[in-house]
Formats: sequence, structure tokens, C-alpha cells
Amino acid sequence: MSAGKKRAPRIPPGAPGHPREGNGSSRGPQAPRERRPRRLEEAVPAREARETQRPGPGRASARLVYEDETILAYDKDAGLAVISPEGSRTRCLLDIATEQVRRHNPKGRAAVVHRIDRDTSGLVVFAASAGAKKLLMGAWDELVSERLYLAVVEGRMPAPSGILDSWIKENQGGEVFQTTAGERGAKRAVTRWKVRKEGAGASLVELSLETGRKHQIRVQLAASGHPVLGDRKYGRALAGRGDRGRDGAGEGPGRLCLHASAIELSLPGRERVRLECPVPPEFAAAVASSRPHPVAERPRAGPGRRSANAPRGASSSSRPGARSGDPRGRGAPHGR
Repeated sequence: MSAGKKRAPRIPPGAPGHPREGNGSSRGPQAPRERRPRRLEEAVPAREARETQRPGPGRASARLVYEDETILAYDKDAGLAVISPEGSRTRCLLDIATEQVRRHNPKGRAAVVHRIDRDTSGLVVFAASAGAKKLLMGAWDELVSERLYLAVVEGRMPAPSGILDSWIKENQGGEVFQTTAGERGAKRAVTRWKVRKEGAGASLVELSLETGRKHQIRVQLAASGHPVLGDRKYGRALAGRGDRGRDGAGEGPGRLCLHASAIELSLPGRERVRLECPVPPEFAAAVASSRPHPVAERPRAGPGRRSANAPRGASSSSRPGARSGDPRGRGAPHGR
């Protein structure tokens, strides 16, 4: 070694400055790699994706029941949210619909045009593109001619059929309640109903929406004295925990007994589309196994008679035409 050349100091392996530290290369430290953004499908754990798509014990799933170039519709289980809460990465029905759209258009995305609650099962329609969403949202009330729900309710309804016509309002906490006509923020809600099956302590009721207010069905049925079975928010007797409610009326099925069973809509330039999905089997079982309530039921109301616990301005008439004005609102359609 020449006198003018100095030997570089030896750095032990693993010490700071060693050429192989952290990257297995002799080229010295390298800049960290840039992480590429993950697509929507990749942001969901594989196990969670399988559980959402495949039915099984304790798993929420969804089945594609209709698809064309404008819309696609799913029959979803109770427990699967249409949209995940803000900040949540939990897989939702919108994710599943978007994946279906991307089978045909890798850059496409499904769009929400109406909602049902997370704990409500049944039909949900999505727009297959941004253009379809604009078309549907701009005239949803005119395009949709029928929206049917099935519910298991406590007790027996006062007549074979009738109308729930009331004013409802949402408070700052997100809870909806019945109020009087003319109150600030109140919206009219109209629901037609008819009994499909009766048990000793519960009934299967078909409900047809004329307005699409938030929690409309659940609030109106609870105010009439016949809350939806398993409704922990607005119900009373049976909490749907799989055990007896505080009134001892029977065993709940472990879920909210509300199901979006049918929707009929017209798309410009095409024939009317009607979509249906069957009633969940646990509904019939809940009605058949129900027992009479220990408290006496209210007397059956005659035509035009208002329920004893209904607020002023609310009608529970069994006459099909007992309503006035046009109840159809212009607000965004929402889940029941």
C-alpha cells in the first residue's frame, strides 16, 4: 500500500453505514419504494370478501338478481350495509356492485340511487354508470311505480288492510318520530298495508310505499302499536335477540323482520321492469311460533277510525282512498 493511500475503516456487519444494512445490497442505502394505490377490490381482505359473497351461517351475502346496461339489482341479507360508514373499510353492497360493473368496464363504478337499512334484507337497485345515476336520480319518483316490503309485526292489525298516513320528522340524533302537520321539518309519510298471514301474537304484513321517508315503515308501525319484530330502535316487546321479549310474546328471529320484496320501475325507451325476491323463511316461522301478548289487544278499528295512540294528523283508515293531496316527496329515496 502506498504511503499516500489510507485504508477505509472497517464497519462491522449490522452497524450503521454497513453496505448491506437493511436492503441486502452492496450499493448502500436505497430510497423506500413508492406504494402504488390499491384498487377497491384489493383494499378488502380476501377472507372478508369470501364471507360477503358466499352465504353461510352468520355471514351476510348478496345475490345478483338483475343486470342490464343501465341498472343492476341485488337481493341482500340483513346485516350487509349498502354503503360503509365514513372511515370504515368494511365491505359493503356498493363494493360488490362495483366489482360486477368492472367485469364489463374495468374503470366503471356502480352508483347508489336508493337505500335500505343495514338490518333490512331484500332488493337494492344500483345505477351501472354515472350517466345512469343522473337519469334515475333525476326522476326516481316518476320511474318507480311500486315498492313493496314485507314485515313481521307484533300482534294483529286492526283490519285486513289500511293506510298509515302521518307526518314524521328526524331529530339531530338521527332518530325519526311522528309529529303534527305543519311542524317545521315535518314530512308527510304514506304507507298502504294489508295482512298476508296472522299468528297468535304476530302478523306478516305487506306494505306499499307512496313516499320514501327515512325509517318510514318502522316509525309508523311502532306508532300504530304494531312495531316490526326485532326493531331495537323503534320497537318495544321483542328485541329480536333470539330470546323472549320483556312482554313474553315469544322468541324473536334474531334480526329486524323487514324485507324489501319487490320494486317496479320504468326506464326510458324500454318496457317496465319488475323485480321480486322471496320472503325470508324465518318470517313465516316467527309468525307461526308467536304467542298472544299478555295485555289485551286494542279493539279493531272501523273505517276512518284513527288509532288511539296515533298523533293528530295521522290516519290509520282501512279505506283504500282515505287520503288527500299528493304525498309523493321530492327528497332522495331512503331505506325504511
